[in-house]
Amino acid sequence: MSTKISLSQKYHELLANALTKELNFDSVMQVPKLEKIVINAGVGDATTDAKLIEAMANEIQLITGQKPIKTKSKKAIATFKLRENQEIGVKVTLRGEKMWSFIEKLIHIALPRVRDFRGLSNNSFDGHGNYTLGIKEQNIFLEVNYDDIKRIRGFDITFVTSTNKDDEARAMLVAIGLPFMKKK
Repeated sequence: MSTKISLSQKYHELLANALTKELNFDSVMQVPKLEKIVINAGVGDATTDAKLIEAMANEIQLITGQKPIKTKSKKAIATFKLRENQEIGVKVTLRGEKMWSFIEKLIHIALPRVRDFRGLSNNSFDGHGNYTLGIKEQNIFLEVNYDDIKRIRGFDITFVTSTNKDDEARAMLVAIGLPFMKKK
């Protein structure tokens, strides 16, 4: 009988030691860690229909298992029919076990369901060790029922790491199992 090891345990018990050697660190404490995952969905047409914010919030809650907060506009922009403090999106911050279970779901279930998926872009690092991945359709997650979707929407998933070097962050994300495109 084999017991399945969680991704969190695997990272802390096995991958951190391997990354210490790969990145030529003296101590396992120098290895970059995944601090949090921020999922952000902008709902631009919420200026005309406030129900779209609620629908997206429900979908993000189904996907993450955590209730998102609604983001508001900072200033009014007349050309977009946007008023100050108007709800225009939702976001959720995942930490701890919810973060690790979300990563497992993303890697093993959601990304393989993306049509013509060839790997994640290597160009989405921000220069400070964080990686942002854009999802085009929320229905790649099994929790979202296709019939309940009001409108196909995308959202951003940002992996916030403890390092400020993109190459170290990439090595850590590859070790975790994110499927990046092969560098040419």
